[in-house]
Amino acid sequence: MNAIDQTGSSLSPDQLLRIRTQAQDLEGVFLNMLTKEMFASIKSDENFGGGFGEETWRSMQAEQLANTMAQSGGVGIADDLMGQMIALQEAANASRGLTNSNIIASTGVYGK
Repeated sequence: MNAIDQTGSSLSPDQLLRIRTQAQDLEGVFLNMLTKEMFASIKSDENFGGGFGEETWRSMQAEQLANTMAQSGGVGIADDLMGQMIALQEAANASRGLTNSNIIASTGVYGK
């Protein structure tokens, strides 16, 4: 995981942490879809039972694998997204006349 401190950013540390978390979550969703497709191509082995139970567990395994990959640095999607999300948040703050001293930590690009 990269350091959250973005030099030259006008965003508060809380905003940067939230952006990092959101970027990692989105990368996790992408990796989850990728790993589910990967597991879907594996044929069930009769030795392990197959059927509905195995499909259910494979889905959970794919989800956990994807989340672990994303939290461990992923494939770089979160890092790319962070730069774009920081730029969007700074533009939104600038258009509302917000500075580092009057930013409300819970305010995002869409005012949520």
